[in-house]
Amino acid sequence: MKPKIKAQDAYLKAFAEVLTRIRQALEGSRPDVFPILMYVAGGAALYLLTGARVSEDVDAVFSKRVLFSEEIEVSYRDPDGRARILYLDRNYNDTLGLLHEDAHKDARAIDIPGIDRKLIDVRVLAPVDLAVSKLSRFADQDREDILLLAREGLIASASLRKRTEQALGGYVGDLSSVRNSMAIACRLIESAQPPGRR
Repeated sequence: MKPKIKAQDAYLKAFAEVLTRIRQALEGSRPDVFPILMYVAGGAALYLLTGARVSEDVDAVFSKRVLFSEEIEVSYRDPDGRARILYLDRNYNDTLGLLHEDAHKDARAIDIPGIDRKLIDVRVLAPVDLAVSKLSRFADQDREDILLLAREGLIASASLRKRTEQALGGYVGDLSSVRNSMAIACRLIESAQPPGRR
């Protein structure tokens, strides 16, 4: 099931322009490499799913190794007339934080107007995987993002706990801090939702 996109039109147009520039950068590639899957995480995924907390950068990874010769950045104006920038974070990678091994497989396809999914197939992390990805750093902004997902009814504490424990099965090192973050996050989720939705 495709998620409902809640981002404002001005942001969506800028996001579509970022994707257009990505496609242009891939021109000349062999036809058999398409579609290239783009997995969106971080603040951009959160904004697309909730319409809250606009993010300037697009954290994304691709199903193929890609090379960009220049920065991909778009200027736009938000509904209040303020100048904004949206750019592809070329330094982002999802191998250094916590992520479930099935996060890409379970990511949800979204339609972006003007973007041909036969070329770039855009997917956002499922809300529970987006929440899991925020547990290893777990700064104030990460806590607020998890609370937002809970208030929107997109995650529950039981599913976060289960998905986190599954994800930790593939990691080594001291996992106690992530488990502690998970416990705090679950309490935050429970405080934000009525008992029947936990």
